[in-house]
Amino acid sequence: MEHEVFVPVTVERLREALGDPVRVARAVPGLQQDAGADPVAGRLKVRVGSHSITYRGAVRVTGRDDGSYAVEGDATETRGTGTVSLALTLRLRDTEGGTTLTFDGTATADGRVTELPQDAVGSAVVRLLNRFAEALGKAEEKPEQPEEKPEQPEEKPEQPEEKPETSAAVETPEPEEPPAPPVDDFTEPANPPAEAAHARRTMIGRSAEEVDHAPPRGRYAPVPAPQTVASGATLRWAAPAAAVVLASAIVVTRVLRKRR
Repeated sequence: MEHEVFVPVTVERLREALGDPVRVARAVPGLQQDAGADPVAGRLKVRVGSHSITYRGAVRVTGRDDGSYAVEGDATETRGTGTVSLALTLRLRDTEGGTTLTFDGTATADGRVTELPQDAVGSAVVRLLNRFAEALGKAEEKPEQPEEKPEQPEEKPEQPEEKPETSAAVETPEPEEPPAPPVDDFTEPANPPAEAAHARRTMIGRSAEEVDHAPPRGRYAPVPAPQTVASGATLRWAAPAAAVVLASAIVVTRVLRKRR
C-alpha cells in the first residue's frame, strides 16, 4: 500500500504533532479512547461501503533516525474474531505551501472485512488516511491557561455626606379628610316592588273600570278558601239514595190503595 497526502502545514509543525501521542490520538478520526490506557488506544468504527465494523486496539508511532516514522497497530473486532494488523512507514517531504505525507507499508486482515469488496476496502483505507493527515495538521497543543492576575482590593463606595439637621423643623400641612359619602335613605325603596311593576305592565291597554275591578296579584292576592271535599262527596251520593227511597214509598202506597 502506498498513498500520499498534502497538508498545508510546515514539516516542523507536523513533527511536533507526531512526537506527542495525545495529539496523534486526537487526530485519529472517530477514536474512542479507553480510560487509563495508552493515548492511542481504544475503539474505532470503520465504514466500508454500506457496512461498518468496530475494532478495539492500539497504534504506536515511533520516530526513526532517517526522519521517517514507523506506524504499527493491532486491533480485533468487538463483535467477532476478525483481526487487523498494519506496519506502515510515514515520511514527510517539504513541499511548496505545505508538506506531503507518504504512507508506505502493508496491512493484513481476516474476518468480516475479507468478505467485503476490495474496492470498498481500499476506499475506506484511503479516506481514513486522508482524514488522519488533515486532523494531524490541525492538531494543536493544549491551550495555555491565562495568567492569574493579582487580586486588587475592593474599593468601598463613597458614602454621601450627611447634611446637618436644621434647628427649626418644617411643618408639613396635614392632609384634609375626604368628604363623607352621602347616606342613602333605606326607608323608601328606590324602585317599586317586582309585583307592582308586573301589575303596572299588565294594566297597560285596559280601561279604567277594568283596572279598578281587577283582582290584586302577587303578595296582595286573596287566599282562596279551603275546599271540603269530604262533605261534598257525601251530599253528592246521599241525594240519589233519598230519591230512590221516596219513589219506592210512593209506589208501595199506590199499590196498597188499589187493593183496598
